[in-house]
Amino acid sequence: MESGIDKKEYKKGMIGAIGCSVVWGVLPIYWQSLRPIDSWVIIIYRILLVCVVALLLARRSYSWKRIFEPLKDRSVRLKYFCAGVIITINWSTYIWGVNADHVIQCCIGYYIEPLMVCIFGMIFFKEKLTKYKTTALLLACLSVVVILVHFHALPTLALVLAITFSVYSAIKKTVSQPALISLVYETIFLAPVALGVIIWMEVNGRGALGVGHPYQYLLLLLCGLFTVIPLGLFAVAAPRISMFMLGLSEYISPTLSLIVGVFVLHEAFDSVQFIAFAIIWVGLVFFSYGEFAESKKKEIDS
Repeated sequence: MESGIDKKEYKKGMIGAIGCSVVWGVLPIYWQSLRPIDSWVIIIYRILLVCVVALLLARRSYSWKRIFEPLKDRSVRLKYFCAGVIITINWSTYIWGVNADHVIQCCIGYYIEPLMVCIFGMIFFKEKLTKYKTTALLLACLSVVVILVHFHALPTLALVLAITFSVYSAIKKTVSQPALISLVYETIFLAPVALGVIIWMEVNGRGALGVGHPYQYLLLLLCGLFTVIPLGLFAVAAPRISMFMLGLSEYISPTLSLIVGVFVLHEAFDSVQFIAFAIIWVGLVFFSYGEFAESKKKEIDS
C-alpha cells in the first residue's frame, strides 16, 4: 500500500480499479446481446447517450459555467474534438469487432495498447524507454509477426484499437479536466450529428426500433450508462492507488474478455493464437516488473 494513503482509501481505490476492469471485461456479452441491431446503429446511439449521461452526471457536481467555460478556449475545443473523433474510432472498431465475432483479436489490441502508449510517450513526451519496456515491446512485435506469418494477414483490428487508444492517451495527456467533463467534451461535438442520424434511421426503418426486440432497445438505451460507470470507477481509483497498480489492474479487462470470447461466445482459439498471447503475456511480465521497479525507485528518491 502506498505511503500517505490510508487503508480505507487504498481499498476504495483497488475496488474502483478492479470494478472498472471487470465491467470492461464482460461488456462483449452486452454488445452481442444487442444483435441483430447493426453495430453502426449501436455506435451512433452510444455517441449520443454517452454525451447525455455524462452531461447529466457532470451537472450534479458542477455548474453549467464550470462545465462549459473551458470550451471558450479554441485550443481546448480543438484538442477535445480530436480526442472525441479518435476515441469514437476506437469505440466503433471495438463494437464492430465484438459483434463480428473478433473478441479474441480485440483482446490482443488491448494487451498491446499499454506498450503502444509507451512508444507514444517516448516519441511525443521524451519519456525514457527502459530495458524492461524495450523487451516487452519487442515481444509484442514478435507476437504480431507470429500472427502475420500464420494467418498471412496483419491483426488489423488489434493494431487499430491499440494505436487509436494510444493517440487518444497522448492527446489527453495535454489537457486537464475532470473525467465526466472530459467525456462531455469528447462527445458533445458529435452528439448533434448522432441525433440527426438516429432520427433519420428510425424514420426510414433502418434504426434499432424496427430491427431488435423491445427489450433490446431498452438495453441499447443503457449503453451510455455502461460507458460512464467504468470511467467513474476508474476516476475513483486513479488518485488512490499507484500508477503501477492502476496499470496492472487494466490487464484484468482483456483477460476476462479473452475468457468470455473462448468459453462463453465460443470463438475459435487455436495453438498459434495461444502462442501469440503467451509471447504478449511474457512481455507484460517484463513491462510490469519494470514499472514496479521504477515506482519503487521514485519512492526511495522522494
